[in-house]
Amino acid sequence: MTAPARARTSDELIRAEEPVLAHNYHPLPVVVAHAEGAWVEDVEGRRYLDMLAGYSALNFGHRHPALIEAAHRQLDRLTLTSRAFHNDRLAGFAERLARLTGQDMVLPMNTGAEAVESGIKVARKWAYEVKGVPADRATIVVAADNFHGRTTTIVSFSTDETARSGFGPFTPGFRIVPYNDLAALEAAIDETTAAVLIEPVQGEAGVIVPDDGYLSGVRELTRRAGCLFVADEIQSGLGRTGRTLAVEHENVVPDVVLLGKALGGGIVPVSAVVGSREVLGVLRPGEHGSTFGGNPLAAAVGTAVVELLETGEFQRRAAELGAVLREGLTDLVGRGVVGFRSRGLWAGVDVDPAIGTGREISERLMREGILAKDTHGSTIRLAPPLTITETELRSALGTLAKVLAA
Repeated sequence: MTAPARARTSDELIRAEEPVLAHNYHPLPVVVAHAEGAWVEDVEGRRYLDMLAGYSALNFGHRHPALIEAAHRQLDRLTLTSRAFHNDRLAGFAERLARLTGQDMVLPMNTGAEAVESGIKVARKWAYEVKGVPADRATIVVAADNFHGRTTTIVSFSTDETARSGFGPFTPGFRIVPYNDLAALEAAIDETTAAVLIEPVQGEAGVIVPDDGYLSGVRELTRRAGCLFVADEIQSGLGRTGRTLAVEHENVVPDVVLLGKALGGGIVPVSAVVGSREVLGVLRPGEHGSTFGGNPLAAAVGTAVVELLETGEFQRRAAELGAVLREGLTDLVGRGVVGFRSRGLWAGVDVDPAIGTGREISERLMREGILAKDTHGSTIRLAPPLTITETELRSALGTLAKVLAA
């Protein structure tokens, strides 16, 4: 008999990736093999507390029982029909997601970037058919330091040169203004403006939380100008900030909301454009589509995600544990932390550059059993699963304090 192949070590697996994987990421040197709740385990059996949660894709933790059960149940029945046919899971998913978000209609897609691209197309279509913007003249106003994805059109309005450089020519039709600046936004809007597209909290930029009144100001400016407010809630939505949507902190209802990441429960990629009937109603058969968008497996998992959020439990947990996170980070200011921004269970932490870069701090945390990720210099992001316990969260903050002191 042939002996079973020896399992490869973390180092061997990392080296094996080098010649066969495109180098579009720079992951921390940990190879995850198992996960449950807020914890992951590498191939050698070392355990780590996950303080990133897949950039909010794992809001409900790894392998949440209700989500796994929904996926297993659907796997035994039906996984894909394409949108050439109806399936028995899509209507219920769309009904409940629209109700949860306070919108009328749902356009199901797969990835976050697809949701953004779809939102751009819908906004332009609406501008031509409803607002009356001359053909091919529609503009969309966006914020500097945004992160909406990395497709060609999306990087066309990015201000991150790493994302842009070498990928032109770029798609026209976008105007970039400073984030959190209502005067600049108002000056950029004119009769050609189809929409204002912003993140209610800028995640990739370092969890940048706007001033109170900014989101309601965006809503008022777009209403007066007769253009759409499109909110990218792909990272900030679905419980992360202590509300179902981050715009709810200012009681704002956008015309269009973009969702993704947590909508798939960390199991399958699921995204959606949700909006008013006036806006999404401009689409007609053949004008937009996705083979996998709205597939029955995605709809089943997405429905289970909505069911979890309908209870309000996870929104409450994010708000309550967010207060613990804020308290712990406040204690670290002046002790290795020069500043931080947080909303709900989500924070961008600026570490004293003299102590190390964000990457170096993340590597030190990893060696202490905590997984986090850097962004922009000496900033690290903390976004643990909403299922994390207060004890686990305080332990992670204690480990961060230890790493900074060392």
